[in-house]
Amino acid sequence: MPRITRAALIQASNALSDSTDLNAIKQAMIDKHIPLIAEAASKGAQICCLQEIFSGPYFCAEQDGRWYETAEQVPDGPTIKLMQGLAKEHSMIMVVPIYEEAMTGVYYNTAVVIDEHGEYLGRYRKHHIPHCNPGFWEKFYFTPGNDGYPVFETSAGKIGVYICYDRHFPEGARALGLAGAEIVFNPSATVAGLSEYLWKLEQPAHAVANQFYVGAINRVGTEAPWNIGEFYGQSYFCDPRGQIMVEGSREDDEVIIADLDLDMIEEVRNTWQFFRDRRPESYGELTEG
Repeated sequence: MPRITRAALIQASNALSDSTDLNAIKQAMIDKHIPLIAEAASKGAQICCLQEIFSGPYFCAEQDGRWYETAEQVPDGPTIKLMQGLAKEHSMIMVVPIYEEAMTGVYYNTAVVIDEHGEYLGRYRKHHIPHCNPGFWEKFYFTPGNDGYPVFETSAGKIGVYICYDRHFPEGARALGLAGAEIVFNPSATVAGLSEYLWKLEQPAHAVANQFYVGAINRVGTEAPWNIGEFYGQSYFCDPRGQIMVEGSREDDEVIIADLDLDMIEEVRNTWQFFRDRRPESYGELTEG
């Protein structure tokens, strides 16, 4: 019997762009996502992934320590507790990207994985941290991830997470593939002009090279007061052959749904024996210096 996983991605615009009240901004984004999560569940999704730092705007467009106040402990902070309740209510696995406070003054760009019973399975901390124009000042906010590239065993398949800028680096995607990932989610926040030409190139390439599914999420709209560019949406799923299966709009809040045939992974890997034909003993220089 085929192993079919129905998966969902949620892309959304900033819910409260005209406020300076950080608590109000955060609550507005959470409130906006609750019905979208319910919509994903109503459409039969077994697993749902939200966008990068879903509970706020992409505040890395400026360097201001006030945003540290929005970080939470994982898994004991209120937002993850709420998401655990929603996962249990909807019997749906959730991937929840959040701003994590590990200890005073140490923060991570993190994604939490919760099973359909509301149990915390673990987290992935973003490894590759950009610091560049226009307005991606992430080193001001995030410590590079230190938990490796975990793969989470779930009832909907083996799940890996890569976050935004990570997608420019094939090494972590390969680590996830070698660890058995069947679906890799990449929650992102990226703007037109900077990365759009790569959006449908790099991640299908990861899918092909490692023969897994990729769920790529990008938020939509512009975010005042920074206006660093248009978050262009177009969230999508692609299959282990690198073919885009379904794609969201450029500008609308949206739940993107796809049925992923996990048996295709074995079929593709038996055709393209990339893992068999790797030569890791010849790659030593890649990790030197």
